[in-house]
Amino acid sequence: MDLRSYLALSPVVPVLTIHRVEDAAPLARALVAGGLKVLEVTLRTAAALEAMRCISAEVPEAIVAAGTVVSAKDLKRSAKAGARFAFSPGLADFMLEEGPIPILPGVATASEVMKAMEAGGRAFKFFPAVPAGGVGALKALAGPFADAAFCPTGGIDAANAADFLALPNVLCVGGSWVAPAKAIEAGDWAAIEALAKAAAALKK
Repeated sequence: MDLRSYLALSPVVPVLTIHRVEDAAPLARALVAGGLKVLEVTLRTAAALEAMRCISAEVPEAIVAAGTVVSAKDLKRSAKAGARFAFSPGLADFMLEEGPIPILPGVATASEVMKAMEAGGRAFKFFPAVPAGGVGALKALAGPFADAAFCPTGGIDAANAADFLALPNVLCVGGSWVAPAKAIEAGDWAAIEALAKAAAALKK
């Protein structure tokens, strides 16, 4: 599958910061049961790579994506851990070359979109979405970049997600509200599944 196909599977991509490997599989099962198949596991913790391996092995219906990928080394390690593709908060030269798995570079300006499109990219992470201009900025980018599609992330929650999803150049949004840290710490998988169901209903 290509990046656009992955991003079209669910309207919301949960952004997961997993501190304990034992939380990975039950968390993934709750999100998938709620209707969210694509899961971004951020490389912000020591448990991240093992969590990706765990989800890939124990929850095969989930599509694992690596998040916070900022180097070619991160990308290689994520691919070995079972990630199907990756998200980055920014745009770097290694992302413009073919890697072990596809990567969604982060863009916030027209210049960054142009650089990535020149290398063949057509799908991007718009980050940080709300501080970078939110819905208004994405509407403005749609004019000169009709072929570009985005997954806005950063400052998006249950209150504003639908506004972003209503835009024709938005494939999905990323957000952490569907997997709150307190719910993960408490093992409240039923609450997370309920949040996922509400998020999955936010269709364009």
